Amino acid sequence: MLRRSKDDRTLRENLMLASSTAFVSGVINVAGMVAFLAFTSNITGHVANLANHFVQQNFREIVVFMLWLLMFFMGAFTANFIIRSLEHKSLYRAHATPIVIEIVILLLVAFYGDHFYNGDRTERELVIAALLFAIGLQNSLVSIMSGGLIKTSHLTGLFTDLGGEVSEWLHPRTGKSEIIKNKIYIRVTILAFYFIGGMAGGYFFDEYNFAVFYFVPLILITILYYDLSPIALHKVARIFGRQGK
Repeated sequence: MLRRSKDDRTLRENLMLASSTAFVSGVINVAGMVAFLAFTSNITGHVANLANHFVQQNFREIVVFMLWLLMFFMGAFTANFIIRSLEHKSLYRAHATPIVIEIVILLLVAFYGDHFYNGDRTERELVIAALLFAIGLQNSLVSIMSGGLIKTSHLTGLFTDLGGEVSEWLHPRTGKSEIIKNKIYIRVTILAFYFIGGMAGGYFFDEYNFAVFYFVPLILITILYYDLSPIALHKVARIFGRQGK
């Protein structure tokens, strides 16, 4: 899932990447909304709120929303910088490193929320900033890997693309190409798993509070392990093969 570049990826690999990362985005966004009353994978609303605070001259809120936008931006910047720095050495390492950073951030949020978080306003704003950085990191990574095809937290753009592609597929003057069909599969997969992740995030946060953020890294670890498992199995087979001799 992480070893291939955007030009070599199969539909199956893109669907697996889209479903897993969209589920993660959905969980984080809804769990963050329940916990902090703020979206953590969507910056469109934050830009609107920033404009409103400018009009009302709420200077503290202006600083907070600018920080949140900056953190999402820095997440995207960091993912791209890491990929460009490591891709000549190992494409897997280049793609895996941002996911490892995201895992660390989510585990820190879970640990802090479980043991130290008391609902203080500044605490809340900093935790949201950390989650926005993590989602910016993930969104940039999957976009780069898929050549812009997959953006797991940008549902406005997804509905725009999906509407155009379904129209293209159904139009009598347009051929039903395999490329359009595959794009529709991917868009619908992102939408479905984001929605499922959102329901899971809301339900499990109500049940387990911040412990839900311990669960999300398990999905990301599965993404990391997917490309390593064939290598591990091959090594085990070689070891047993030698012992058999």
